[in-house]
Amino acid sequence: MGSTERESMLQLAAEAFHSRNFDLAADIYQCQLASLGDRGGRLELLLKQADALAFGGNLAEAFDVYRQAAEIERLRPAHLARLVEYLSGSIRRQDWVEVEEDTEERSRDTAGGGEVEAAGAGALAGALAGAGDLELSCRICQSFLFEPVTLPCGHCFCRTCLEKEKEKEKEKEKERLPVVCRVCRGSSTLLRSYRVNVVLSSLLAKWFPSPHQAGRLRREGNGLYAEKRTEEALEKYDRAISMAPLDHILFSNRSQIHSSLRHYEKALLDAEMACRLMPHWSKGHVRRAQALVSLGRMEEALREFLVCLSIEPDCRLAKTEAHKLLSDLLAPVSDQVHEHISDFCGVPSVRALIKSSINTYSSKAFSDSLLSSEVGLPSGPGKKSEGCEGEAETRRVDTCLILKRKRRSTVEEVDQGGTERSSKRSKFEPSDSLSCEFTDIMDPTDLDCSLCMRLFYEPVTTPCGHTFCLKCLERCLDHNSKCPLCKEALSEYLAQRQYCKTVLMEKLIAMYFPTEFKERQKIHLEEMAEFSNLNKKVPIFVCTMAFPTVPCPLHIFEPCYRLMIRRCMEAGTKCFGMCLADNLKGFADYGCLLEIRDVKFFSDGRSVVNTIGRRRFRVVQHSERDGYQTADIEYLEDVMVEGVAERELRSLHDTVYDQALVWINSLKSEQKQRIEGHFGPMPRKDTEIQPGPNGPSWCWWLLAVLPLDGRAQLPFLALTSLKDRLSGIRKVLLFMAHSTRHR
Repeated sequence: MGSTERESMLQLAAEAFHSRNFDLAADIYQCQLASLGDRGGRLELLLKQADALAFGGNLAEAFDVYRQAAEIERLRPAHLARLVEYLSGSIRRQDWVEVEEDTEERSRDTAGGGEVEAAGAGALAGALAGAGDLELSCRICQSFLFEPVTLPCGHCFCRTCLEKEKEKEKEKEKERLPVVCRVCRGSSTLLRSYRVNVVLSSLLAKWFPSPHQAGRLRREGNGLYAEKRTEEALEKYDRAISMAPLDHILFSNRSQIHSSLRHYEKALLDAEMACRLMPHWSKGHVRRAQALVSLGRMEEALREFLVCLSIEPDCRLAKTEAHKLLSDLLAPVSDQVHEHISDFCGVPSVRALIKSSINTYSSKAFSDSLLSSEVGLPSGPGKKSEGCEGEAETRRVDTCLILKRKRRSTVEEVDQGGTERSSKRSKFEPSDSLSCEFTDIMDPTDLDCSLCMRLFYEPVTTPCGHTFCLKCLERCLDHNSKCPLCKEALSEYLAQRQYCKTVLMEKLIAMYFPTEFKERQKIHLEEMAEFSNLNKKVPIFVCTMAFPTVPCPLHIFEPCYRLMIRRCMEAGTKCFGMCLADNLKGFADYGCLLEIRDVKFFSDGRSVVNTIGRRRFRVVQHSERDGYQTADIEYLEDVMVEGVAERELRSLHDTVYDQALVWINSLKSEQKQRIEGHFGPMPRKDTEIQPGPNGPSWCWWLLAVLPLDGRAQLPFLALTSLKDRLSGIRKVLLFMAHSTRHR
């Protein structure tokens, strides 16, 4: 066979593999091998044939071909990459099939109004760790929140977890990277350092002392382990596990400590417990695989590394170790492939592994184990908890897992006494005993804002870790761009205006203080209803003249007006009144309602507000609120005319419009450009001279650009007769023309 023909056949085989026609690819590679004697080329073709056989599902034949390749040269990681990819992928695919089947089964079981329990052992473990609606677990480590840091998006994570994530990102890129939230994928460069949420951290420590204390012991143990004081670190972890026996992180870390002490059997027990508690957590399977390697159980270790890769395909450690173990197992020590190597074609899924492990235990002691496992209480009279070092601890936590998994949120259960009881419970509560741990010490004052001394409403956490009501924080930042408590500069935070509510804190308030929350919400809604009333206590900006249909850009820098503009936006009206100042009353009796079109904020709190005039009004009553003026008002409308009066009005309208054009055209080009840049071009003459309650828009535009003092403009705003307004404008234009001629 010529080289050209060989290259064509190999190209065809590659295309067949790419199009998932693995049988054809394997056949072509086998045919090419028959006529090839080159050692290096033969190794390459054997590997390609083995890959095609593996992806085609013929693992027994594939392993035989891999063995033949290994006789030529010891297989390196690059040679086994596709085999590892297939084996881990097959586990992942099998796992998804079982999840779907399990979901369908649960749907059938609850078809009658019952609520379907979330499928997957990962969801179960998340609930046990304190997840669910309250998200008391960190979404990175899936363990109880310890030293929680609130990102600008409002989601919370353990400080240590965020620091580790940042270190991983730094390894990829040396530039300063934004913090990316694992929940919403939002990013922000605001956090240069991770500050603990002071209120939330204190709250979790008070309400949930056992898991919090376990977190503190874990941190101390990590410090001791880093100092190579391994025995002391182990003691800390033993105590931590007695307080939080369902925390997978504790078992995983203790497994590593046992490995360092060469307690490999104990390391394996802890790793297995971590996998049971959090089956879809790759690190737990890595720990288990490492323990198995230390015990010389290479085939089982390989299975665990493959399970890890099925969960986290990019795990470098698992890939490296899987390649190494496969290379060792396929090495030509004997003429036969290891007798158990073909078992990899039936590597069980994660769910199957968990099912097979926990189903071996009896569910007899459900109630006893549930009450004892959550807070480290003795499992029976005269028995002391020993972590997970014995079979009793393993069985105790396993039965807890079974109970949680089988429990339905709306299914009614009957206890031994025959009385019916509901099994509906909060997703947050790991157990009844943990619930009892904090219900007696909950106090709504733990969630009071330090500024208004009321229950948090829309709690927002600053980058420095302090929490305030959103409205309270905004009002403070109106006056000073520093944190009200620690005085740290918040200029960048103020500039971005990313005031996202702290999700967990808001949920804690809503769930455990519903009455207080409803009362607080009622007060807020009443305030918003008052702010949205555009007749009573309408906010008044005391500044300049404004006219209907005419743009009016404003520079806002005073704290009281920052508050006023923000309330207009929050109430949804986006409107406020504009009046001239008055030495006696504070502001004039006539003004114009402005509508906010957009707002541009600056880092120091200033803003430029783009508004446009809407309606004229007369002030009925002057008042004040939170430093800015307010008023009860009534709106003004032009009196409509008909018949002869309308014809006379039209004639006057056209005459004054023509006079206005003459004056505009007499201006210098620079003046016209400045006017149009600020107010826009002069509106065209309307076909209908009485188009609405304010009359023709060109009249108001002209009044805005005419060089008149505010006091001279004010009477025009008060007129409800278009005829009188046009007559006044004509007099002004005649005066302007006369003045121009006599210069």
